[in-house]
Amino acid sequence: MPVPWNVVLLDDDAHSYEYVIAMVQELFAYSIEKGFLIASEVDSQGRAVCLTTHKEHAELKRDQILAFGKDPLIAGCKGSMSAIIEPAEFGGNEDDPSDTT
Repeated sequence: MPVPWNVVLLDDDAHSYEYVIAMVQELFAYSIEKGFLIASEVDSQGRAVCLTTHKEHAELKRDQILAFGKDPLIAGCKGSMSAIIEPAEFGGNEDDPSDTT
């Protein structure tokens, strides 16, 4: 089974909530509400996981974020937001390797 990968959006001060919401609607087909949650998380936490998928799809989605372009609402915006991919961490008790039950 392939290892899942996270597509992680990284925060900066050069993009608006509106930009993030529009980007995730277009690239991930997310609702406005889901877009707002991602924008809020990246703003408050410095990063937000947009999608967990197989590596090739994660690379594609990262590249689409990197190519999305500048924020037309921010005068000093020079380009797209930053994004990375990383192996998804195991979550929940059922995936805890220290759980021997």
